[in-house]
Amino acid sequence: MAGRKDGARPRRGGGIASIIDTDAAAAHEVFQSYAGMEGLPAAPPRPRITAREFFLSVYPGLLAAATIALAASWLSQHYGAPVMLFALLFGMAFHFLHEEGRCVGGIEFASKAVLRTGVALLGARITLDQILGLGWAPIAIVVAGVSSTLALGYMLGRAMGLTRGFGLLSGGSVGICGASAALAIASVLPKTRESERDVILVVVVVTALSTVAMIVYPLLVTALGLGETRGGLFLGGTIHDVAQVVGAGYMISPGTGEVATYVKLLRVALLLPAVFAIALVIARKGEGPAQLAAPLPLFLLAFAALVLVNSLGFVPAAAAAAAGEASRWCLVVAISALGMKTSFRALAQAGWRPVAVIVLETLWIAGLVLAGVELLT
Repeated sequence: MAGRKDGARPRRGGGIASIIDTDAAAAHEVFQSYAGMEGLPAAPPRPRITAREFFLSVYPGLLAAATIALAASWLSQHYGAPVMLFALLFGMAFHFLHEEGRCVGGIEFASKAVLRTGVALLGARITLDQILGLGWAPIAIVVAGVSSTLALGYMLGRAMGLTRGFGLLSGGSVGICGASAALAIASVLPKTRESERDVILVVVVVTALSTVAMIVYPLLVTALGLGETRGGLFLGGTIHDVAQVVGAGYMISPGTGEVATYVKLLRVALLLPAVFAIALVIARKGEGPAQLAAPLPLFLLAFAALVLVNSLGFVPAAAAAAAGEASRWCLVVAISALGMKTSFRALAQAGWRPVAVIVLETLWIAGLVLAGVELLT
């Protein structure tokens, strides 16, 4: 994944700016805020963005992602192949648009804000009865996968001669929710000379491997004959980022996509307790920064609220159908943008040790979740 070449950084305070800047730039901002906390000079905050500035910054990239999504949908309807796969592959062919220029902000916006909107709207198609019908197995599988992957990351990082921070960052990214988890965990880790480099490496490698998993895992689910529910459990419990989980699930079927999304959001919900636990351990050693920055994602709360409202029967059938169609389009646009963000060249430049650690963590959580699916469902 390529960072912005104009040196832009996200504005302080999050908001709109946090969803039109790259994850690499967000990592720079994390460490810039550390410098300010330590009494060192930090760059002044950029002025608040206006509605016109926001529109001008996002519309070229958003239009490009929407155009790719339309082309992918047309081909899917005419050739019967998964629309998410077409969107991803077409997006990857236009990666140069994310390297620099006017499209970067809109591509970031589509891959984050549009994705979160699509995931939240999925709640209008799911009820509590469907979730409870899955039983306790998803919760057990998710808790075991997240906790063991964090521990494995810590041990592999030390065994490979990497920093302790890299092991925790990679384990959290693979186990919980990709780049978002890396940035949240980075906010509570001790700041060292290698800290920012570690975060960038994790973001690059996890994003690339998660894209590979989005393509390969649906084939594995089909080959193993896992079916909709068990396949959704596997995909939601193993793939790193929310976007790729949704894309992989809907490549198989809408039912698989819904189960995969629910299981993935269980993992996302563990971000706050995981970051808190890491911060608590580090604080006891007197090493960590003074603040904890891991808010519960708003799209997760919106998803849960829509599931509850739908379960109570307050969502008319026509509204649920409209929300489902809007969600589908949001997700196809987001996957197109995700393809444009994917840089396998950046993965090749990361070096073999970080890649090896994250590959081993990925294989670990895949094997553990597959075993859980076979034994508990």
